[in-house]
Amino acid sequence: MTDATLSGSSLDLEPEPEVRSAHTTLALLALAVGGFAIGTTEFVTMGLLPEIARGVRISIPTAGHLVSSYAAGVVVGAPVLATLGSRMPRKRLLLWLMAAFAVANVLSALAGGYGVLMVARFLSGLPHGAYFGVGALVAASLVPAHRRTWAVSMMIAGLTVANIVGVPVTTRLGQAYGWQWPYAAVGALALVTVVAVWRWVPYCPPDGGATLRSELSALRRPQVWFALAIGTVGFGGMFATFSYISPTMTQLGGFGVSTVPLLLALYGVGMTAGAMLSGPVSRLGVLRGITASLGTIAVMLALFGVAVRASHALALLAVFMLGLLPSVLVPMLQTRLMDVAHEGQSLAAALNHSTLNIANALGAWLGSIVLSAGLGYEWPSRVGAVLAVLGVGIALTSAVTERRHGHAGSHGRMGRSQPPLP
Repeated sequence: MTDATLSGSSLDLEPEPEVRSAHTTLALLALAVGGFAIGTTEFVTMGLLPEIARGVRISIPTAGHLVSSYAAGVVVGAPVLATLGSRMPRKRLLLWLMAAFAVANVLSALAGGYGVLMVARFLSGLPHGAYFGVGALVAASLVPAHRRTWAVSMMIAGLTVANIVGVPVTTRLGQAYGWQWPYAAVGALALVTVVAVWRWVPYCPPDGGATLRSELSALRRPQVWFALAIGTVGFGGMFATFSYISPTMTQLGGFGVSTVPLLLALYGVGMTAGAMLSGPVSRLGVLRGITASLGTIAVMLALFGVAVRASHALALLAVFMLGLLPSVLVPMLQTRLMDVAHEGQSLAAALNHSTLNIANALGAWLGSIVLSAGLGYEWPSRVGAVLAVLGVGIALTSAVTERRHGHAGSHGRMGRSQPPLP
């Protein structure tokens, strides 16, 4: 099929000379709806691990590998799909990604056994990183340069709101009617996203200079690798804890199973608050904000198990902070990658979500190791604290390296980067 044929299809709108403020809001809302669907399917698995384990007759630590399978799909899909689609109009690419996401989630709902479900979860993860990466570029292009982090946070807000509404509601749905139904609901929501993006997101031409070589050029920049490493190591701690949040809160904290959806909603409130705080924190300097956030995350994770065991009030505060602190970090990491990637914008933006899901897989795997070794549910967060400290070390190394070599590698086409740490 030729590009001209595709341009005339129903998947594109004609180019618009300007995007008015109201249109920008609707476009960001459409992108956020997709983030809501993705956030729901990613995190509902963690809330339903006991039910899924019983349904396909496996142990809870083995069911945790479903989290890793989805994350592996993101890791593979983000760079491959973003690079292959770099010459495609960004709106059209978003539509195809979300359509594929819908199909894969329906397949998850229809899976009859553990092996098929593992494959379906992998396929569901493939569009995740590319959607968020391309969506972040589209969101940033709709606003002035100084509002890029805000626009990206609004797009990512769909994922955070999913943890207030989507994950608790679908978790309850899965507890009441079967673990398959949440995935079917996400598939339907993904189709709604296709319609919203088609209707509200303006035509976004491809980067005329984008080639496979130019996209891959981002991987030659040390600061890109530093940013990716920060996401991988720093977020591994959060996922080591959250992957097992349901049994942690019921067995370690003494909460009833019926309260798990409410606890997930509280986590989502923390995520949304964190996304809102990301813009103000980034004014300190993106790299400064990243480092400070990781240090605070390390302290929170070190105390998480103690707080959950101590009292219900402290446990609730710990869950809220588990959502808030990492969510401050995500938009800043996304902005940092766009700043240091130069010509490799699409690939770098998508790779942010690859690294976060490497962190997802790493955290779930490390959590399963300590649990399978017979240690209690307070141990995954302790492992997570160590990972967060390593993330601080990488961020400081990035700052020192950037200062030593000047700022030549820090100013991408998306705008001026923030100053490094003092």
